[in-house]
Amino acid sequence: MATEERVRYLTITADSARWDGFEFRPDDIVISTPAKCGTTWLQMICALEIFQVTQFDRTLDRISPWLDMLIRPLDEVRADLRGQTHRRFIKTHTPLDGLPFDDRVTYICASRDPRDVAVSWDGHLSNVNLATFFALREAAMGPIDLDALLAAAPPPGDSAPERFWSWVNNSVPGFAISDLEIMLHHLGTFWQVRDQPNIVLLRFEDLLDDLEGQMRYIAGRLGITIAETLWPDLVKAATFADMKGRASEIAAEASHDGFYNDRDQFFRKGSTGQWREFLGEDELPRYAARVAELAPADLAAWIHRPPLPTLGNN
Repeated sequence: MATEERVRYLTITADSARWDGFEFRPDDIVISTPAKCGTTWLQMICALEIFQVTQFDRTLDRISPWLDMLIRPLDEVRADLRGQTHRRFIKTHTPLDGLPFDDRVTYICASRDPRDVAVSWDGHLSNVNLATFFALREAAMGPIDLDALLAAAPPPGDSAPERFWSWVNNSVPGFAISDLEIMLHHLGTFWQVRDQPNIVLLRFEDLLDDLEGQMRYIAGRLGITIAETLWPDLVKAATFADMKGRASEIAAEASHDGFYNDRDQFFRKGSTGQWREFLGEDELPRYAARVAELAPADLAAWIHRPPLPTLGNN
């Protein structure tokens, strides 16, 4: 078990210090992804493979709680996890260097083309009911200085291209829940240890292209045996169409009424290449230069397919 000092990640939404003192079980699963990289998808796949049924007795966010999110009291979340008798799978958006590391635990992460993440994040933010979020946050954690938080936040921009570049070049590092810097750092913490036996690193695009193959791979990495007769129903239940149709049960924070302006829109498109609607080919070198500042070339190449344009020497 690693003993290195952990980085603390603290935003308005989550605090990685809530992992302090958490007692793992030997077969626990931690789903640690950057925001909008298929977190709920991986939670659903784990639920389907662990329970081997397609209907559950609770909403997915209660079966697989987000431990470090600040809208539920920590004691309540930990009590839920202690009471679970099934194999536990816990959600977080904390990078690996902010989590307690246990060799007995499987850590799953997924990447996604950051340009699509920016588009998806923009849509997600517009759908969150901030009044409900702040009410839940205050009930769980006490009063917050909303004016100070808003003053520290960078201006989002009026148009989709402006918001995209604000996400790429965040002017207030360390504040955002999602931006290019924290996303690439998060993936980098997994990339560095991707060959360890308890690390599972996936790509959103591979899940789209070969869902059954990826689900079988995940089951193998988790040591789960599934009868061949069950696979068709399990795979179908993990498709975008089926999950979108069950948003009231499996969307993130589905147990909190009013968390979204439209809960059905939590699953928006589930596709790739959405960024092409407003980012032209002539702007790709600018984006590639920013990626080169934040990530090693091998990680950047793995995340982006087709590859980014090669930058010339200036």
